[in-house]
Amino acid sequence: MADLRRDPVLMECHGWDAYRLLDSGAGRKYEAFGPQRFIRPEPQALWQPRLSQWPAAGEFIPGSDEDGGGRWVMEPGAAETRWTLRWHEVSFTAQPTPFRHLQFFPDMAPVWAWMGEQLAGCESAQTMNLFGYTGLGTLALSEFGPVTHVDASKKSVAQARANAALSGMEDRPIRWLVDDAAKFAAREVRRKKRYDGIILDPPKFGRGPKNETWRLEEGLPGLIGDCAKLLDADSRFLFLTVYAVRMSSVALAGLLHEALGHLPGLIEHGDLTVREEAIEGAQERLLPTAIFARWSNPR
Repeated sequence: MADLRRDPVLMECHGWDAYRLLDSGAGRKYEAFGPQRFIRPEPQALWQPRLSQWPAAGEFIPGSDEDGGGRWVMEPGAAETRWTLRWHEVSFTAQPTPFRHLQFFPDMAPVWAWMGEQLAGCESAQTMNLFGYTGLGTLALSEFGPVTHVDASKKSVAQARANAALSGMEDRPIRWLVDDAAKFAAREVRRKKRYDGIILDPPKFGRGPKNETWRLEEGLPGLIGDCAKLLDADSRFLFLTVYAVRMSSVALAGLLHEALGHLPGLIEHGDLTVREEAIEGAQERLLPTAIFARWSNPR
């Protein structure tokens, strides 16, 4: 039976050459993406900024309602806004998108590393990345065996394939699927498939390739239930992240425990965070970005 750990866990992104959190506060964050600097909204930055100025190539101005929207305001003569970055052996392109992101989520870096730890020693692990976006997690997993990458956005899957080619990984055994993640997982259950690991990063709201509607609170329990049926006592992990919702990681852990509690291993929950760069004379700050729950089965 899986042990449910009550105390929350912090997973910290410390920044690397491709990404650094330079400062934060007053509902915004100041970040370096390789050679470029940008300002983006961050409601959880409740404190005040420490730097007096934030010179940046652009700033994302959010819409007037909490459901999203907004636009980038770029500086005149700003440098090229599409460039190549790297995380370990994975190369990828970054650029501002209409959804305030820059085609990857840097706070996921410790998750990619954690998945590698769970699969250490594997060469043919079967893993799946649901809501796989531009594929950095998929490419990290591909070191350990075949990966199934699923995303409803044709554009995102195309970018993920381009990142694979940029990384020299286009020949790795990856299935690139434009599909509704929940429907695909249900079909895999009917096909009696199994996986050694699953990562999923479902949005608060989304639409599938055939205009299927996804709402997190309604769809997540069933999706986790199907994912549990794709894992067994020999599987290694499931990792669930959730952004921008009024929900506790304790609730996510309870959901995982209900679905996966019959398996051996450990269920944990907590926050993904980014460590702000040290400023002389000031204590380093942690900026929370998402909540997570994870099941692991150390071998």
